[in-house]
Amino acid sequence: MATAVQSSNTSTQSGNPRLKLVLSSVLGALFLFAGLFTAGYLVPQLLSSTLDSLGLGIFVNTILVLMAAVVVIGAFVALGAKVAGSNPPKGLRGGIFAVMTLAFVLFFIIRTVGVNVEGAASGGPITILVSLALLAGSYYFLSSVSGQNVMIALEEQGWFSAIGYKKTQGIRTRRYTMIGFLLIGWTGVIALSKSPFLVDASGPLVFDLPFTDTMFTTLPNVGYTLPLILTVLVFWMSWRAVNVPVFSDFLIATEAEMNKVSWSTRKQLVQDTIVVLTTVFLLTAFLFAVDWFWGTLLSSYPINVLPSPAETKQAAENAAPNW
Repeated sequence: MATAVQSSNTSTQSGNPRLKLVLSSVLGALFLFAGLFTAGYLVPQLLSSTLDSLGLGIFVNTILVLMAAVVVIGAFVALGAKVAGSNPPKGLRGGIFAVMTLAFVLFFIIRTVGVNVEGAASGGPITILVSLALLAGSYYFLSSVSGQNVMIALEEQGWFSAIGYKKTQGIRTRRYTMIGFLLIGWTGVIALSKSPFLVDASGPLVFDLPFTDTMFTTLPNVGYTLPLILTVLVFWMSWRAVNVPVFSDFLIATEAEMNKVSWSTRKQLVQDTIVVLTTVFLLTAFLFAVDWFWGTLLSSYPINVLPSPAETKQAAENAAPNW
């Protein structure tokens, strides 16, 4: 009996691990949002006037602003890791990513609803009800077992870690796979940068908030900032993709099997190529001879099973349209 009471007290003190993970993820997301606001809004506002006075050009100014923003984000990430401690809740990084993703999705959904009902008398209450429903659904998902499993799975796959998986194995296959991902991703970035949307976009990316006169600035100089951000994201995603444990093990096993292949020498390759070409030529000649023989025989008198070449030509001329 005493043992049961002690176990109950211990579980009560430990609390709900899912609730702890959700609260830690929300606080971490708020901290990173503060870093993004500082890096994406305050830093460009503070540096824009100084850089414009130097006359370095829009591209150089954008590069300098992005470098300063990266430094600020790195400082926030380092400070957040220090605050989280050496033993954070399992799935915290995945939870922060899930909370931030849901926040972005909810922002655009609520904004879309608000913009469409802004002129109606009941537009405000409708927007508030939709916002509360979406927030409640998000909290229900994050606090559920499925949400916890998603957050833990995202962290265990290593998408938010700078440590490689089995770095000394399958190096060539993983490098070639990463190069393929980079070619596909960066080709898309180049195509996007040449689209009319970005070619004509020289100012910041601004969203108007419904029911207010507030303009929300997100990215300065969209024409340069967005392609640079996407370039970095493509590189990071390509590198992390070949370090996901399941996919990385597949690539390692693929290279191990390729190392077992016995490759032909140059002399054997030339000999085999000659044999293949000679065989193809002989078969082509044989099929041509057989086709010519039977075609001539069956179209000649007195068999006439097939039409003669002259009859075939005449029928084609008669069937041709007269323009």
